[in-house]
Amino acid sequence: ASSPDEEWPEAEKAEKLARGAALKWASGVFYRPDKLEGLGHYRSRETQRNSSIQSRLKSTVQSYLEGVSAGLEQLRSAAQEVQSVCQDLGAARWALLDSADHFQGLQQMRALVEEHVQLASVVQVLPQIFSVHEVFSHTLQLLHGQRLLEAHAELMMVEHLRDDILSQLHLRGLPGAQTTVLSYFGGLQQLNETLAKQLWDIVGSGLRLVREDPVLFVTAVRIIEREEKIDDTLLLEATFLPPGRPKGWRQKFYHVLQDTIRGARFRGAPVDAEGPGLARHLAALQRDIVSELRVVKDLMVQCVPAHYNILSVCTATYHQALASHLQEILREDLDKQGLFLLLEWALHVYHSPEMMGHPDLLPEVDVSALGPLMSSELVDQTERRYVVKVKASVLEWMQRTLEVEFKEWFREEEPETDHQGFFQSALPVIVMQMLNENIQVASLINDSLQQKVYNMALEELEAFLGRLREALVQCGKEHQQDRAVPKYYVSYLLAMLNNNLALSNSVSSLHPDTAHREVPASLRAALDRMQKKACQLLLEELLLDLQPLCLQLPSRKWLSGSQLVGSMCEVIDKYAKDFSRVRKPIFTLLLMESELLVASQYLRALMQRKMVCKSEEERGQLCERLLQDATQLRELFCGLGLDQGQQSLEAVFALRELICLKDPALLSLEVLGFITKYPDASDEHISTLLDLRGDVSKEVRHVVLEMMAQHPQALPEGYRPIFSTILVPVPELPFCLRKGKCA
Repeated sequence: ASSPDEEWPEAEKAEKLARGAALKWASGVFYRPDKLEGLGHYRSRETQRNSSIQSRLKSTVQSYLEGVSAGLEQLRSAAQEVQSVCQDLGAARWALLDSADHFQGLQQMRALVEEHVQLASVVQVLPQIFSVHEVFSHTLQLLHGQRLLEAHAELMMVEHLRDDILSQLHLRGLPGAQTTVLSYFGGLQQLNETLAKQLWDIVGSGLRLVREDPVLFVTAVRIIEREEKIDDTLLLEATFLPPGRPKGWRQKFYHVLQDTIRGARFRGAPVDAEGPGLARHLAALQRDIVSELRVVKDLMVQCVPAHYNILSVCTATYHQALASHLQEILREDLDKQGLFLLLEWALHVYHSPEMMGHPDLLPEVDVSALGPLMSSELVDQTERRYVVKVKASVLEWMQRTLEVEFKEWFREEEPETDHQGFFQSALPVIVMQMLNENIQVASLINDSLQQKVYNMALEELEAFLGRLREALVQCGKEHQQDRAVPKYYVSYLLAMLNNNLALSNSVSSLHPDTAHREVPASLRAALDRMQKKACQLLLEELLLDLQPLCLQLPSRKWLSGSQLVGSMCEVIDKYAKDFSRVRKPIFTLLLMESELLVASQYLRALMQRKMVCKSEEERGQLCERLLQDATQLRELFCGLGLDQGQQSLEAVFALRELICLKDPALLSLEVLGFITKYPDASDEHISTLLDLRGDVSKEVRHVVLEMMAQHPQALPEGYRPIFSTILVPVPELPFCLRKGKCA
């Protein structure tokens, strides 16, 4: 036998732990001798505590033992009851085995009962089955008499009879019998088709019927709803689906209504692509759609169930049909008026109070959730097509204006003048009015189209200025051949300058938005080229009249005193009077360019190596003549309004100082001052001027040219060149042989 310690190892472990804990406690309490006096007290207290613990342990164990005893008693009772149930089940099993033969007889009885029930059902429906064809004929008569509700009731009765028979056959797995039944009830198909045709005719005429005879329309809707409920019921049962189900007549109702809307308004005769015809077509669409939607909102809504959402369906149908219809129209080659009408109609009229925003339609009709009538891509494409058409029209008008403008040049009268007496023509008014009108029209659509037309207008204006400049050049060439044609050539050139200035001042006001009025640099350059070409042609005219006089410079006759410069002043004064017919900024520019032309021609004449001073007396005469001529010309231009500081004739006074210098040795310093003031003067210019003196030695000339080489000059910013435009003739090389014929 095993010892108690081997049977209960946990008890031994617990005792050891308790002893260790007690020893630890005792060593902590009695670690000093004086504490041993309380040993008896501690012993009695611990004895009482141990007794209390043991009594509680005994009580707990006793209660556990009583519970175990009660549980054992209940288990014993349950075992007895289970044994009793098993005996009863065994007895029932033997009883059932003895009754198995009797159950076979009951099975035959059940089969006979089911057969009896089926035969009873067949006997009940036999009269209905035999009367099916008679019902078919009667139903067809009702349909022809438009007694639709009665016809549909009989049709439903026959369908229910057929479907009930087919369902029974389906459950018994008799497909051959189903074919016989379907053949017998074959007339149902024709009745359904006849009824459906009448229903869809009624639905297709719904907008008219709800105003004239709403009862017929309501009847059609009631029949559709009946069929829809039958469909829902059969789909929910999901055991047997008769042929032809589901009919889906409610969905067909929507399709017929939508097809009617599309066909009535959007599938008619081809649309006239020209502006007036398209305008009439769009106006008719606007009028009819608003009228029909009012009928739907006020009448048709009351004839159908609320869940039909008939107004929303019709609104969406009109919206989608219109979007497709506009795309079809845009496939045609529309003119600019047609394209504008479509853009205006789709972007403005469609949403306006005159159409979908009509007070009679709000708030029930809301097309904002249906998306735009024209997509942003289609709008942009249409805008570009419109701009192309407008561009072609503008080009044609501008070309015609250009032809009329130059045709007027050959009239036997001066151009018209404004209230201040300045020459002008109708060209800038016509051009700017044409461009401005197109931009204003485009602004009625949207900012995008306005910007496109504005950009096109600037491009066309720039191209027009180029063609105008080419026409000026051609006219100038023809005038060179015969200066009598045109008679008032100068006057029309001056009018052209005023026109160009008017265009330049007006182009910035083309755009209605002040923030977008920046004129492109290329257009500014075209305006400047146009102005420069007209000024150039005017100066060429002045030059042609001055050249015969300049050819007489310099000469002994001129040196001794003549009215040559006086004649030049008369020519200049005549042209200045003509120049006064242009506005001030251009008048000042022409004066400055004329003065520069006169100064350069005067200097060019002096540098043609026609004359060399032979004595100091001639140099004195030359200096005096230069002073008189330059002073006379300067006073003329000052009198015309050109300040002395703006004149280039100062170069003649500076040249005179070179001629008047007494000591040739000081020429290098004088020339240095001259080229500092006129840095475009070259070695050839200075050498020619030195030749004009007639007393400059080779050594002095070499010193002067060497000094110029050591002091190269750069043109300062804003300097107006005068000498760089003057070509100096190449001097003839000395030759030892006398001139004569070749041997």
